[in-house]
Amino acid sequence: MRLLFARVGVPYSPATGLPIESQTVSQMVDRVVDFGEGTRLYILAPIVRGRKGEYKKELAELMKKGFQRVKIDGQFYEIAEAPALDKKYKHDIDVVVDRVVVRPDLTARLADSLETCLTLADGLAIAEFADKPLPPEETAAGGSANKSLNETHERVLFSEKFACPVSGFTISEIEPRLFSFNNPFGACPTCDGLGSQQKIDEALIIPEPDRTLKNGAIAPWAKSSSPYYNQTLEALGKAFGFKLSSKWTDLSDEARHAILQGTEEKISFHYEDGARSYNTTKNFEGIVPNLERRWKETDSAWAREEIERYMSAAPCPACTGFRLKPEALAVKINKLHIGEVTQMSIRVARDWFEVLPSHMNAKQNEIAVRILKEIRERLRFLNDVGLEYLSLSRNSGTLSGGESQRIRLASQIGSGLTGVLYVLDEPSIGLHQRDNAAARIRCATCATSATP
Repeated sequence: MRLLFARVGVPYSPATGLPIESQTVSQMVDRVVDFGEGTRLYILAPIVRGRKGEYKKELAELMKKGFQRVKIDGQFYEIAEAPALDKKYKHDIDVVVDRVVVRPDLTARLADSLETCLTLADGLAIAEFADKPLPPEETAAGGSANKSLNETHERVLFSEKFACPVSGFTISEIEPRLFSFNNPFGACPTCDGLGSQQKIDEALIIPEPDRTLKNGAIAPWAKSSSPYYNQTLEALGKAFGFKLSSKWTDLSDEARHAILQGTEEKISFHYEDGARSYNTTKNFEGIVPNLERRWKETDSAWAREEIERYMSAAPCPACTGFRLKPEALAVKINKLHIGEVTQMSIRVARDWFEVLPSHMNAKQNEIAVRILKEIRERLRFLNDVGLEYLSLSRNSGTLSGGESQRIRLASQIGSGLTGVLYVLDEPSIGLHQRDNAAARIRCATCATSATP
């Protein structure tokens, strides 16, 4: 399915909802000039993006063409001094085509440089801001799994193939890896391809709202023997009109929000622990922001585990659970992106793929004919063995043993390989008698079609 969307999918702009068209060099130049006079830029051609190899030959060819510098895995080098690359690891290589300080009279030079980039990098060009480094935690070296190694500074990607002239939304490439949430080039950068994020759950913080504040209505504070928490609640009570003897259900919405999410206005607090007492006036951080901050900052596995008791999985706000980056979800076939197709049940997906050719043009059908045949065969077999109720996006960990067995059977026999002997060890485990018959018929059909 990833191959299908990569070959016949049509990219749409999230801003306008219209198909994305090619971007001209003059449009790219206008965008660069709009960065403002005095902006220092590197004009780069991304010739290698997350690919394995040594690239000795390519670097030698660049030297012959007169280029002097490259950016390899986040560092700039003279080409003659570029380090030897390990062919076992993925690398990023950008050619430094030009270094400019934006001025209105540089349009001709910018156009030439961008055209050179487009030629070198198969239709791609990058304008990197020399004076705008990214925070370390937002770089690949700082642990961001979905960043290119060369993304050390803010940059703007241009494409002569897929770019929206209104919003500037650009898709660098449409390849099968763009539609894989297991690949850094396709995974949602917010949730790293998981589709969900661990968030503090207010229902777990207040599991028994009928309790009073003094008797442990706030679960994270209930076990503490420190007077700090009760004194904090007393100060908040004076500001929002409640007492420690009040039940959580009796508190006003404003008071609940202040306790859970914090306050914008400053509150006067009085603390004493027997040895000393002091007064302070400050904003109250709120239980939810406090737990989230401590969870991110702590190095203690125990503290992290303790806070995770009050967390639950919530759909990622960026990808809404589809696990893919916006560029992947912008590519559609028959008005649906790949995430929406995978949410279909196998029965519905089979019907959708059966009629799909009638919604594609002649060129798309010519490209997709063999891909669609393979997809329809797999779906038909899954349907025949009684799995029509499963969705394509179903988490493998939620499948029963029988369902897993039938899926493995479908992936092998449904592939239509010839010259292969399959030894099936009790393949009927977990199957209903009706499904047994369908599976036998399907296996016999595959064996007959493979017989010369």
